[in-house]
Amino acid sequence: MEPTNAPALSLEEAEEVEPRVADFYRQTLRALDGAGIPFLVGGAFAHACHTGIRRSTKDLDLFIRRGDYERIAQLMQQHGRRTEMSYPHWLAKVHDGPEFIDLIFNSGNGLMPVDERWFRNNRRTEILGVPVLIANVEDSLLSKAFIMERERYDGGDIAHLLQANAEQLDWSGLLERFGPHWRVLLAHLTLFGYIYPRERQRIPGWVLERLMARLAEEMREPPASSENICAGTLLSREQYLHDVEQLGYVDGRLTSASTMTAEDVAAWTEAIPAGRSQADQAA
Repeated sequence: MEPTNAPALSLEEAEEVEPRVADFYRQTLRALDGAGIPFLVGGAFAHACHTGIRRSTKDLDLFIRRGDYERIAQLMQQHGRRTEMSYPHWLAKVHDGPEFIDLIFNSGNGLMPVDERWFRNNRRTEILGVPVLIANVEDSLLSKAFIMERERYDGGDIAHLLQANAEQLDWSGLLERFGPHWRVLLAHLTLFGYIYPRERQRIPGWVLERLMARLAEEMREPPASSENICAGTLLSREQYLHDVEQLGYVDGRLTSASTMTAEDVAAWTEAIPAGRSQADQAA
């Protein structure tokens, strides 16, 4: 299937990105495209294409395959830009002075590596005058579904993605992609029916029936693992540290569900902004 079109985002519609920053974004997009390196635009730009909701953004999010990072780093160096492998398990950056572009090749919890499935049937649009492909709704939803931090919760974005695209979603593919994390999808779909009570029927009945059947079946089964796992760390890097550090739970990020290592977890924990201690959270 050929990529379909999405509404173009002009410079003005992109919440008045500063001209110098827009040039940085534009030059990077053109350089990647000219070098034949696959990438997908995500973040606020893709969200605007999928929902019509415009909002200011401090950076540009590009989804890439991890195996392409070294090529990108060399290409950016040729263009006088600096690259940084900020967090080896999921995120690198391209810098131009104080401005930057995020290069995302996994989710922050290590669950969702960017692979060939992300590059199928993507919608084509124009961002800052450059023709690009954007991350699919399903992948946008998948990448946002696990972000449940105290200071950032992307549930509103999930609800808006569903509200704008429910009839067009690849529901079978979405169920497959969530896999053993289907409870997270069920939670968001349940909230959608609460947020938009007159639109709850837009979620296919068979999807909810299948998820509810899984829930009923699971409730009848004994615990599947002898390990006392806290999967909350897959939703928030901070709010469940007490469980794994003080209560003896196994960190969900250090199970086979995630690609993270103990070193990745330590670095990601160390990056939590200073001043947000456990005592602060209790306030």
